[in-house]
Amino acid sequence: MKLVHTLTAQLLPVLCCAFSFDGQMLVSGSVDKTVVAYDANQGIVLHSLSQHERYVTACAFSPSGLILATGSMDKRVNIWRIGDAISTDLPKAMNQGRKSLGHSRKMVTDWTEEEVSAWLQEEGLDVLVNTFKANNIDGPELITLTKDTLSTDLNIESLGLRGKVMRKIEELKFAVIGSDVPDEFLCPITRDVMKDPVMAADGYSYEREAIKSWIKTSNHSSPMTNLPLHSTILTPNRTLKMAIDRWKATL
Repeated sequence: MKLVHTLTAQLLPVLCCAFSFDGQMLVSGSVDKTVVAYDANQGIVLHSLSQHERYVTACAFSPSGLILATGSMDKRVNIWRIGDAISTDLPKAMNQGRKSLGHSRKMVTDWTEEEVSAWLQEEGLDVLVNTFKANNIDGPELITLTKDTLSTDLNIESLGLRGKVMRKIEELKFAVIGSDVPDEFLCPITRDVMKDPVMAADGYSYEREAIKSWIKTSNHSSPMTNLPLHSTILTPNRTLKMAIDRWKATL
């Protein structure tokens, strides 16, 4: 067996892959919320789609090979038309996703003020673009912001808006540290750092909401072993939570 290509267009762990039925195209979904389509023979990126708001967990082609479906933890399935009709039938969002590829493939600490503005727009925070520009917020400044500085220095009065910004910044920080996150701190389902870890009957720890949702939709099987869960009781893993909190405090 010979390695043909190593594809590295996505920044965070890849959760799913699918070949088109003719074997000419490969798509992959990732924790970084993107779907990347490759030329399977040449190993080059054809498209990068960034319309999902959470991790992309499923990709599938229709039998005809002209339709691609992508599923995500954002509870959405996006449908894409591919093939000869690509220039006219694909949603405009695809082209927008391709335009955003530049800043999303750079480290946050290397972002310019313009790239921070593009990120704000992609995250639905357009209302803050002018405020960030007026305060010359670039990548390094972005990841040092706190709720206090958002309130006192940037004069963002809305508590909900400040909270949303901080959640998005936290995601960026984890992207910066990347593989330095201890694997045991990541939920096996979402591949995100756990906030409320619980232990299931299979002996593994998961983010509470993620495993509760999994149990409701997977006929009580284990995400890790695929064997039946003999109990749906979830036990808080306080030791793990304390370890995660200590680790976060060092960032």
